[in-house]
Amino acid sequence: MSEIVGRRLAQLANLPASELKGVGATQAASLGKMGIRSVLDVLMHYPRRYIDRTKEAKIADLEVGEEAAILVNVKRSTQRRTGKGKSMVIVTVTDGTASMDVTFFGQPFREKQLQPGLDAVFFGKLELYGGKRKMTNPVVDLIGNRTGRILPVYGQSEKAGIASWDIARFCEETLSRAGDFAEPLDEELLDRLDLVARTEAFRAIHMPESMAESAAARKRLVFDELLRVQVELVRRKRELERTAVGIAHVVGEGGGPLVKRFHDVLPYELTGAQAKTIGEINEDLAKGHPMHRLLQGDVGSGKTVVAVSAMLVAAQGGHQAALMAPTEVLAEQHHLGIKQLLEDFTVPDTDEGNLFGGAGMDRSLRVALLTNRISAPDRRKILEDMAAGNLDIVIGTHSLISEGIEFKSLGVVVIDEQHRFGVEQRAALRDKGAGDAMPDVLVMTATPIPRTAAMTVYGDLDVSVLDELPPGRTPIVTKWAQSDMDELVVWQQVRDEIAEGRQVYVVCPLIEESEKLEVRSAEETFEELTNGELVGLRVGLLHGRLKSDEKDSVMTQFRAGELDALVSTTVIEVGVDVPNATVMVILDATRFGIAQLHQLRGRVGRGAAKSFCWLVGESKTPDGEARLEALVRSTDGFELAEVDLDLRGEGTIMGERQKGQNDLKLASLRRDREWVVIAREVAMELLDADPDLVKHELLAEEVDLLLKADDIDFLMKS
Repeated sequence: MSEIVGRRLAQLANLPASELKGVGATQAASLGKMGIRSVLDVLMHYPRRYIDRTKEAKIADLEVGEEAAILVNVKRSTQRRTGKGKSMVIVTVTDGTASMDVTFFGQPFREKQLQPGLDAVFFGKLELYGGKRKMTNPVVDLIGNRTGRILPVYGQSEKAGIASWDIARFCEETLSRAGDFAEPLDEELLDRLDLVARTEAFRAIHMPESMAESAAARKRLVFDELLRVQVELVRRKRELERTAVGIAHVVGEGGGPLVKRFHDVLPYELTGAQAKTIGEINEDLAKGHPMHRLLQGDVGSGKTVVAVSAMLVAAQGGHQAALMAPTEVLAEQHHLGIKQLLEDFTVPDTDEGNLFGGAGMDRSLRVALLTNRISAPDRRKILEDMAAGNLDIVIGTHSLISEGIEFKSLGVVVIDEQHRFGVEQRAALRDKGAGDAMPDVLVMTATPIPRTAAMTVYGDLDVSVLDELPPGRTPIVTKWAQSDMDELVVWQQVRDEIAEGRQVYVVCPLIEESEKLEVRSAEETFEELTNGELVGLRVGLLHGRLKSDEKDSVMTQFRAGELDALVSTTVIEVGVDVPNATVMVILDATRFGIAQLHQLRGRVGRGAAKSFCWLVGESKTPDGEARLEALVRSTDGFELAEVDLDLRGEGTIMGERQKGQNDLKLASLRRDREWVVIAREVAMELLDADPDLVKHELLAEEVDLLLKADDIDFLMKS
């Protein structure tokens, strides 16, 4: 192994920021509030934007409504009170081409901060008021009297007294004193990927000579961030595969006798995607280490059939399977559907003391439901049968991980809508395996996320995708009702469909602040519709605050066709399967995100009849309009996930990691899709050739240094 030459990041991590000139106790405390505690933190506090002095925006050239960053000089600053007594600071600025007033509401500190003669960058939208140019509450970056063709602008802590020019000065000193940086990647790899060297990247991200230089620097540092994450995820995944003890299921031809029979009795052929995914899962189940696989499938793509196939592999080998769903409604739906699918199925009895037969005889395959609604005597009996091995498949909610729950031999665990469970909850179910053997785990989500995001969020899992709909499904027609006239058409179609013997869902507005408000909204909508558009029809009401038996009664009536319409909150978002329902009406649709709208729409179109989804409500924002237009345009969940990523960024997706940590300071799952794929491939390539990274000591050191161990541990439990 060759000697490492140059400054290592670990060395800078061990130096407090107070080692830099001008960073006294007060400045160090202010930097600490920004998460900057070491010299490495300073170096990795990257510019949030640049001002290209050769191409910077000018006040005189801006159009009304245009958003831009402008470099200005402060002429005067005054403070007054509004009629309601709130602070209002008015700052007059110029850039040599024109002047304008900038108004700050509720920011009294701006008067002292923005003194005459000061240079600053304002980022905001140009407005016209009384014929004069102005901006209101723009983002402010204090840059002092710095000059240069390319001016880096840093995130700062205005109230703490840290300005952009302070951070620029600290970064320049760090680069000067650090000298050349040690290079963790081989020259051959850098050449192949057209990446600049580490030293050049750090210099050009903070002190670029041109915008092209800053772009090349960003590309290299983005790759470094993504590679570190992928190396750790792939390394831990392979370690789990090498060391964890699982159950080597006997799969057999076609998946085995039970699986083959199950596929034979299905009323339709498996789709190509289902067959491929079941094959991938069977390969995993046959191995001696536990499966850890994510099943991504769009609404209606047939995930349940895949899950049941996996659970039957366990059952035919004398093991048990568990399916955990996030809500009682969904658990009951799964239980009802799976029990019907497996009616009259038998399994060989391997237990001499079994009351249902004896070793070598066949007994009925038993499917049970375990939720909080189960009566105490029934619950006791179910628990006894689980512990004795007399139950083959148990379906439930978080009840499955309650204290005292035991399986005789848990072989396969399926977790539906996994993002709705806490990581510890999922791990607790997995830990219910018998002895040292961990059960095989299949986690499912009906909320597709883009492939590149899956590589980061679920990087420790093997991923299977169902991207075909079963035959006989009719595409859902989605329309957007924006006006009162449009809404009249909606209710007319609802009445027409009901007259044809079909059923309808009406979903009430999402009110995030309070479940009580959502219930009130549902109840008010129910009253309005039953006395108005749906008068004389059989209408049910479903929301989260109904008692369990009331929810059960309403859903039973709706499934049985005893209700024409169901007014509901988002409790029906996933899992509810009523093939006779052909219309989904979503009120105030702009309150919902793309994924939730797509999930709600997926409650219809589950039979052969043509189905419709109406998105009701006027959009007041461009993003809201783009969301609804995307739903009207496409029924492809994966395409919609890409749109969502573009509109909202990766915050919502990284939130799947459940701790809110995002180790990516520069990299964006939205902007850097291609580099996520490249980083994953390079990580696997490096670890195939060098599993312990002996020949890549510096890379291993940086992975350990920059990825929080507890965060990765937490992620791996998923």
